[in-house]
Amino acid sequence: MPQQLAAVTVLVPDYDAAIAYFCGRLGFDLIEDRPLSADKRWVLVRPSGSTGSALLLARAANEAQSAGIGVQAGGRVFLFLHTDDFDRDHARLVATGVRFVEEPRAEPYGIVAVFEDPFGNRWDLIEPAEVR
Repeated sequence: MPQQLAAVTVLVPDYDAAIAYFCGRLGFDLIEDRPLSADKRWVLVRPSGSTGSALLLARAANEAQSAGIGVQAGGRVFLFLHTDDFDRDHARLVATGVRFVEEPRAEPYGIVAVFEDPFGNRWDLIEPAEVR
């Protein structure tokens, strides 16, 4: 069987706040929310309509994990959200209150703008050049 990346862990301070952001503001689908113990859940989200990789929302369970929230990529862009219509999705995200930290710009690889989630992670919203 060919390998594929199934999920990427994103540390969050609270499961429900993370679900509200990813599903409410970004429009992701909640794929799974299953209790694993009294204080641990298996929470998977992914972009609506996508069948690709998911994000595993993992509540930080100790001080070391809490220190990693929002800095998993050391301040660089951590996650890359591709779209087939940059203008549509940028406008929708702005309307839902997503905080963009850069204006949209054209790059050789496509149209891109950086936004930050409420946990401090930086994201690229990208319409790849081959889509335009």
